[in-house]
Amino acid sequence: MGSWKYHVLLSAVALLILGPLGGIAASYMNFSVGFFIGGQVLAGILGSAVTYGYGAEGKHGANYMQTMAASVASLCAMSVLIQAMVWMGMEMPPAWHLMLFVGCVGMFAVGVGMLYTPLLVDKLQLDYPSGFAVANILRALTDKRLLKASISKLGGGALLGAFGAWLTEKVAFFAAISTSAATLGGGMIVGSRITVPAVVMAVLGAWQLPYLREIGWLGPQDPFRKVGFLIGLAMICGAAVVDLALLAGQALARIRARANVEEGNEPAWKKVNMPRLLAWVVGWGAATLAVGTLVLGQPVVWLLFGLGLALLFVLINGISYGITDQNPISSAFVISIMLMSLMGLTNPLVALMAATILLISTSVGCDMQQDRSTGWRLGTHRNIQFRYQVLGVTMGAVLCVGLARVFMTAYPTLAINQLDNPNVPVGQWGSAMTYKLVGAIRDLGSLSDAKVKAMVYGLVIGFVIQVLRKVVNGHAGYKRYIKSSRAGFALGWTMDSIVLASPYALSFGGFVAFPAAMWFGAGGVIASVWNTVTKKLAPPASGSPAEGEALPEDMSTMSLVGGGLIAGESLFFLIVGLIGLASLLA
Repeated sequence: MGSWKYHVLLSAVALLILGPLGGIAASYMNFSVGFFIGGQVLAGILGSAVTYGYGAEGKHGANYMQTMAASVASLCAMSVLIQAMVWMGMEMPPAWHLMLFVGCVGMFAVGVGMLYTPLLVDKLQLDYPSGFAVANILRALTDKRLLKASISKLGGGALLGAFGAWLTEKVAFFAAISTSAATLGGGMIVGSRITVPAVVMAVLGAWQLPYLREIGWLGPQDPFRKVGFLIGLAMICGAAVVDLALLAGQALARIRARANVEEGNEPAWKKVNMPRLLAWVVGWGAATLAVGTLVLGQPVVWLLFGLGLALLFVLINGISYGITDQNPISSAFVISIMLMSLMGLTNPLVALMAATILLISTSVGCDMQQDRSTGWRLGTHRNIQFRYQVLGVTMGAVLCVGLARVFMTAYPTLAINQLDNPNVPVGQWGSAMTYKLVGAIRDLGSLSDAKVKAMVYGLVIGFVIQVLRKVVNGHAGYKRYIKSSRAGFALGWTMDSIVLASPYALSFGGFVAFPAAMWFGAGGVIASVWNTVTKKLAPPASGSPAEGEALPEDMSTMSLVGGGLIAGESLFFLIVGLIGLASLLA
C-alpha cells in the first residue's frame, strides 16, 4: 500500500474500467433522459472489491478510484454541450480544440472545488448525502467489523432503493406520484430541519401559483419551479453574502492570531498548500482564456465573465449540493444566460461558450467537493485525491468530445434541433438537458421583467432571513432556552424548520417538482422521528453493543438505510442505461 505499483493498479482500474463505464452511462443518460448518474456508488463498490485485501485501510484506495471515475463521468455528461452547439448551427472546431478547452475548464474547476473545500466541508461540515452514502459503503465493504454491523441496513436500503426505482419505471401510479427512493434517502440523511423547509417552499409556491399566473410571471400551464428556481438560487446568493462576510471577518481574525497558533495541529491528510492551489486556479483560468480566444476565437471579455460566474456558482451550487444532494447546474446555466442578456450580449454562440465554462465548472467542481466530503469522513489524503481527480479530468475531456461524436454519428437523430423540429420522431433520445440549454440561450436579449424581479426578491429574502437567523441563534438566552426543555426543543425546531428556515434548505423547494420536495421532506421527518423514538427506548449504557461491533457515530441506522436507498436507485438507473446502450449497439 502506498507504493507506485499500488497507485498504478488503482489508476489503471479507474481510468480503463470504472471511469469509462460511468462516463458512457452518464453521456447516454443525458442524451436520452436529460439527467445522469455519476457512478460513484458503482465505482465505490467495485473499487472496494479491488482493495478489500488491504483491510480497513483499503477504503482510501477505493475512494481514490471512485474519485477518478466520478471525474470522468462528470465531464462525459457534458457531451450535451457539443450537441447544443450542433443544434445551434455552430461550425464545429476540430475535436482536439474542444478537448483542449474542456480539459482546461475541467482543471480550473478541480482547483476551484478544492479551494472551497475548507469552507464547505471542513468549516460548514455539509452532509453531501451521496458522498455520505459512498463513505459508508467504502467503510463497510473494506472493514469486516463494520460490514457485519451494517450490511443488513445498507443492503436492505439498497434493495428497497432499486425496487422503488423499478416501481417508478414500470407502475403508472408510482410514476404519477414521482416516487424517488434516492430523494427519500437524502432526506433521511440530513434530517427534518433541512427537509421541512423545502416542503414549506414548495407549499408556498403551490399556494401562490394562481397569483403568479395571474400577474404574468408564469404561463397558464407552467409549474412553480419555472420561476421558483430563480428565487431559490437568488436566496442562496443572499444568504451566502451574509455568511461570507462573517467568514471573512473570522479569517482576518485568524490571520492576526496566526503567530499564536501552534503549528501542526491540522491533520496531515487535510493539509493543502494554498499558494500552490491559488496558482493552479489562476494558471488554468489563464489557460482557459488562451485556448478560448486563440484557438476557438471567442471574445475574452465574455470568457472572463464565465470564469467569474464559475467562481461564484461552484460555491453556491456546492452549498445546495451539500445540503440537499441537488446540484442545480441547469439553473445556474439559465441564470448566467439571463445575466449576459442583461449586460447586452446578443450573440448566442458566444453566450454558449461562456456559459459552457460555468456548466462544466459547477458539474466538476461540486462533484469534487462531494468526493472530498467522502474523503473527510474517511480521513483520505486530500492531495493524493486531488491528483486522482486531475487524471480523471484528463481522461474525461478526451471521452467527452469523443463520445459526443460517436453518439451523434451513430444516431443522427441527436443532431436534429428538437426546438425547430418538434414533430420529428426521436425515440428514446429526448435530450431534455440540451433542450433546456438551447431554449435558455434563445431567450438571449429578451430578459423579462418578471425574471429580474424574481431574482431581486429572492436575493432580498435570502439576505434578510439569514441576518435574522444569525441574530436569533446567536442570542445566549435563546440558546439556553432551546436546550433546557421539550418546549424549548420544540421552539428551536419550529424556528429552524418553518419560521426562520435556512434559505439554503428552502431553495430546494424551488428547484424541484412538488412531489420531489414531499419525498425529501418525508425522508427527514422519518429520520427525526426514528432518532427521537430510538433514543428514548435505548437501553442503559451497560446494554450497549460490544466494543468490536459498535458503529461510528455518523453511521447511524438512518444514514445507512438512506445511503442504501440512494445507492439502490443509482445502481438501477446506471444498469438500465448500460442495458439500453448495449441494446442499441447490438
